[in-house]
Amino acid sequence: MLPLSSYEDIVLLALSEDIGAGDITSESIIPEGQMATADMIAKDDGVISGLDVAATVFGAVDAGLDITFHAQDGDRVKKGAMLLSVSGSARSILVAERTALNFVQQLSGVATQTARLAGLIAGTKAKLCDTRKTVPGMRILQKYAVTCGGGVNHRMGLYDAVLIKDNHIAVAGGIKPALTAVADRAEKIEIEVDTLDQLREALEAGAKYILLDNMSPDTMREAVAITNGRAVLEASGGITDETIRAVAESGVDLISTGWITHSPPALDIGLDIRLQSPR
Repeated sequence: MLPLSSYEDIVLLALSEDIGAGDITSESIIPEGQMATADMIAKDDGVISGLDVAATVFGAVDAGLDITFHAQDGDRVKKGAMLLSVSGSARSILVAERTALNFVQQLSGVATQTARLAGLIAGTKAKLCDTRKTVPGMRILQKYAVTCGGGVNHRMGLYDAVLIKDNHIAVAGGIKPALTAVADRAEKIEIEVDTLDQLREALEAGAKYILLDNMSPDTMREAVAITNGRAVLEASGGITDETIRAVAESGVDLISTGWITHSPPALDIGLDIRLQSPR
């Protein structure tokens, strides 16, 4: 579970852009004292993420709303499963509805696709991990959703680990100068290589984390043999449903893909409301 402080501002921003000066539809149609209960329902099979975020949305709109959880983040659910119920002011529920669903649908989509890809490499030692290819402003939530789906997080941003990419190497003048320049900047230093010759050069320079970029599974298998346990190997680039198993079976430690965060389909989830007697 994420601490509220890590995403509260995201929730408030999302509500602000949706509500603006007020929900003119609900204010015009629904009596102020009308009470209701609404059930959040999965409309398809999937892995759930974001229920606490949804509860935060409802609470930010109206602290008097009562939330009951019927599932928890990380649960695999079937179509028709009830995820949570919210009771209280009908106006407040409808004001919060879209924003709450946006979060849960998007994050559950990330979790569902992460779980699907992780399932394709089950039984190998490889772990599926994310990248920095996230929706701006949503990174901490999307990376949390990856863990709900059984994946692992790569670095959170530019500040918490070093990843030397091809452009860094080009500017630094080579693999060894690039590694030397950052040697004292972080505990984890990873470098990207495109060829087996670059891999050998990185190993000779003492690299302990190496990203194999856009290599075929056969080339990755050679890379694993050359490395012989001297470094953690991450495969990235061109990872698809058709290739991911072969990549995992090459013997790499990690497989990273930006697709699970930048473009997974949202999971279909709805909110069904039923009215109570007005006060």
